[in-house]
Amino acid sequence: MRCFSCGKLSWNIICQNCRQTLFRPNIKTRTVGTLDVISFYRYATLESLLLTKHKPEGYRIYKALGKMVFTPFMREFVEHDEGVVYVVGVDESVRSGYSHVAQLTHAMKMPGVTVLHNALRARKRVNYSGKSLEYRLKNPRDFVYCGKSGIDVILVDDIVTTGITLQEAQKVLLEHRVNVLFALTLADVDA
Repeated sequence: MRCFSCGKLSWNIICQNCRQTLFRPNIKTRTVGTLDVISFYRYATLESLLLTKHKPEGYRIYKALGKMVFTPFMREFVEHDEGVVYVVGVDESVRSGYSHVAQLTHAMKMPGVTVLHNALRARKRVNYSGKSLEYRLKNPRDFVYCGKSGIDVILVDDIVTTGITLQEAQKVLLEHRVNVLFALTLADVDA
């Protein structure tokens, strides 16, 4: 197989050289409403990889990205936290044969971490790509939560642009007595 980024022969979809040189995380935290959102990359850095999310190769790319950044982050987080850590992905619905957000949350599964797969689902399939803030506000995703109540969670999504989706998800979770500690995303468009 070839590296998706540089095209050189590699056992992995993203070769070791590209991981170390091109895709070294640059962690940034920004506050959206009352929610801290931690992102590992600028959107521009990962754009070609992120755009594969509804293509067959996206499965392997999102899986690799999850292992590159979400797995080490959670290992370190669990070391400093007592008890069980819960993870909820934003709308893990299956499209094109897999869910790209589920690939990220799956990479976080380890002892001490419980991933609540498909617990937060959108009733409306709204595509926000390239849309204005006004459009996003007029067309909410209308999330439904069907997981545990009375817990603390880490919210996960692939990209943060305006933060409207994460704020809407946080609001629904709070209505179910679920406290969102913070959100993790692969990329931040504003970074």
